[in-house]
Amino acid sequence: MTRGIYMVPVDAWYVERAVWVVAGTVLLGATTLALAVDPRFVLFATATGIASLVVAFTGFCIPGNVLHRLGMPSRLGDPARRDFYFMRTDSWYLERRIYATVGTNLAIASLLTLVHSLWWLAFIGFVGVAMYWFAATGFCIMANMLYWIGAEPRLAPEYATRGVVAESAAERR
Repeated sequence: MTRGIYMVPVDAWYVERAVWVVAGTVLLGATTLALAVDPRFVLFATATGIASLVVAFTGFCIPGNVLHRLGMPSRLGDPARRDFYFMRTDSWYLERRIYATVGTNLAIASLLTLVHSLWWLAFIGFVGVAMYWFAATGFCIMANMLYWIGAEPRLAPEYATRGVVAESAAERR
């Protein structure tokens, strides 16, 4: 178990941070349209979940490639693939686990929205808001849960260790 709070940097815009805004926009739009127009609009949330799983397992990200082509820098991009954006997949670091967890949760919630209850849209909307929050503040509930159970961050390891060092120094007093 790890202590401290994990926060990603919000001092500049980079591909991964912008992708969270894009995904949050799609999720909130899909939730609104599914409630107001037709529940099948939740399939946009399903597509977002599947895209998140593709990123987690292959590193390939369509919005990430668009942003990369527009000149936005990345912090988790694979340096061996300079022409296209691929998130590094050399280990299961914290940020990669976030993509896998969020993708799985979105796919399941989308399916449950269609076959069980529209109340599952509340969860999808929550994830959309959380993605905006993550991009704006650097704080993510899911990231911190994964961090607390031992997942190693790669996006900003100095942010994570600072919390541990500060708590360790306070415990020694």
